[in-house]
Amino acid sequence: MTDIPILFEDGEALIIDKPGGLPIERPRKGGTSLEDHYEALKLGFQRAPVPVHRIDTDTSGCLLLARNPKALKRFAKAFEDRTVSKRYLGILAGMPDDAEGTIELSLAKISSAEKGWRMIAAKKGKPSVTHWKVLDAKDGRALIEFLPETGRTHQIRVHALTGLGIPLLGDPVYGTGKGAPRTMLHAAALSVPREGKPPVEALAPLPRDFAALGFADGQG
Repeated sequence: MTDIPILFEDGEALIIDKPGGLPIERPRKGGTSLEDHYEALKLGFQRAPVPVHRIDTDTSGCLLLARNPKALKRFAKAFEDRTVSKRYLGILAGMPDDAEGTIELSLAKISSAEKGWRMIAAKKGKPSVTHWKVLDAKDGRALIEFLPETGRTHQIRVHALTGLGIPLLGDPVYGTGKGAPRTMLHAAALSVPREGKPPVEALAPLPRDFAALGFADGQG
């Protein structure tokens, strides 16, 4: 048995509900990671499943794991071809001026000795697109639905800060890191198409730390 919630399971794939704060790969400084759960996530298979994509350590929710090399290759191609549907929920540390919109920014990686690495909006970066909509507001904070078309590193976090002018609540890199125990971002839904088969898809329930701030997901 595994204590990681499994949202979807078949012979090719698992979608798990990754807890916020659990890194996918083992940190350099050591500590627990998703790797510690691979044995339990075999679920009777000889091979351990392999993550197809990445979500940040702080981000909770839907993560796709492939259960064999052929499936991994096919699923990875679906992400590259942008045929995957992803829905995220995030809590902003403020209220945006508009109710919905689309953010298009090119993103590039920078690093410095004092701050480490981060992503910034830069003309020479890789293009990224996120559609967004306000779902709810509480105590001067907004619950936002993010529908990313691309899957750049830290895309939604940078789009919140630069595109909306407000960082995600609790984000220690692009915001103040205050107001929440983690960056408040949740991968709420994932759908990956397959030829000749139903898509691999799942919904991840809203985490308790979102609910603790007074928010609910009316579309989950």
